Amino acid sequence: MNSSSKGKIGIIGSGLIGKSWAMLFVGAGYNVVIYDVVKDQIDNALVDIGKQLAALQERGLLRGTTSAGEQFQLVGTSDNLRQCVQDAIYVQECVPESLEMKLSLFKELDSLADKETILASSSSAIPCSKFTENLTNRHRCIIAHPVNPPYYMPLVELVPSPWTEQNVIDRTRSLMTELGQSPVTLKKEVRGFIQPRIQYAIIMECLKLVEENVLDIEDVDKLVKDGLGLLSAFLGPFEMNHLNDKNGIRSFFASHLDEADSVLSSLGAPVPMDSSSPLIREISNRLESVVPVKDLVERRRWRDERLAALAKLRSDLDKDRDSC
Repeated sequence: MNSSSKGKIGIIGSGLIGKSWAMLFVGAGYNVVIYDVVKDQIDNALVDIGKQLAALQERGLLRGTTSAGEQFQLVGTSDNLRQCVQDAIYVQECVPESLEMKLSLFKELDSLADKETILASSSSAIPCSKFTENLTNRHRCIIAHPVNPPYYMPLVELVPSPWTEQNVIDRTRSLMTELGQSPVTLKKEVRGFIQPRIQYAIIMECLKLVEENVLDIEDVDKLVKDGLGLLSAFLGPFEMNHLNDKNGIRSFFASHLDEADSVLSSLGAPVPMDSSSPLIREISNRLESVVPVKDLVERRRWRDERLAALAKLRSDLDKDRDSC
């Protein structure tokens, strides 16, 4: 371990999310060991991390106070799970969204990791209680669900199980804040956590607008990216409406009560997201005509570049505000 490191972090899985977590931790000065069962994938991940850190530094977007080269020196790999988690202060699981896989992995992690090591899962939907209930040290397990791509999207949902100790919640939240992430802590487990619930609510209304021939597909996307999306880059829904009403949030709720009830009562039942339905086929065909599947990697790169620019803008604006 690097003598100047703050401690060791174990990352289980070398895919997109695992690589992103690794870059966040080394940016904050932690040694990282990435584990995967496929050695070639680990080697490829290491090369990719080096390239990404260098590119971030070139664009002035690298987190932390050390260089890309110094951060890269903090990244290690292993195809031995015990070696990955031994002496780690925190372990971040980034395996596919499979209950069976998480049950097996966390049972093994619980027996290999030090008693004080926090075991966190990147699960996007499976609650911690589903795969930690029978563990000896289940109190140190928690969900730390990032938003993709995590390096540019700072939100992390912290979802404890009924038996997760408060100390584990507090330590995980403090660690996420140290990384430069923006943690939110759920007070209890709910189906789908929070970010996906809001996403599903939005996509459901968007599907209805197309199904009921209110808007075409392109205008639905435009409605969000050129309207609510711009405000949402800086404001949450409560503060947004606190500012929108000249007398603040209390006035907003009072003046929009009848209108909101009327609109909400007209929404009707959810639209099934059945891939074989004519509606879903129409939307899929339209999107694939604009961005073919073969071009998705390039389009994701385009997305990430804009997210990076937005992240830098937000950071610069925050610095200007703090200096006033």
